[in-house]
Amino acid sequence: MTLAEKHCVPCRGGVPPLEGEELDKLRVQVKGWEVVSGHHLAKTYPFPDFKTALEFVNRAGAIAEEEGHHPDLHLSWGKVGIEIWTHKINGLTESDFVLAAKLDAIPRAQ
Repeated sequence: MTLAEKHCVPCRGGVPPLEGEELDKLRVQVKGWEVVSGHHLAKTYPFPDFKTALEFVNRAGAIAEEEGHHPDLHLSWGKVGIEIWTHKINGLTESDFVLAAKLDAIPRAQ
């Protein structure tokens, strides 16, 4: 099963953030995403204009709501920046990578 086929699992705390080999295994499955300081995922998607970027943000928001896992979305003309981490543990879990993969699967025009 690919990451995009999985669902986010709510974190109730009390678990350590991913690191080392566990983190590396998931990192290679989400192309173009950067693991920043072992704390969060970040990616910027380019778009030809504001309208297309906004449409992507709306789709991303719908997926986030479905999954119950909400990224930081930064909308600008021609680009959308996204940061994802699990706030409850202030670090990364598998669900962060699941959401990243689902966002990558959103069809988009460039």
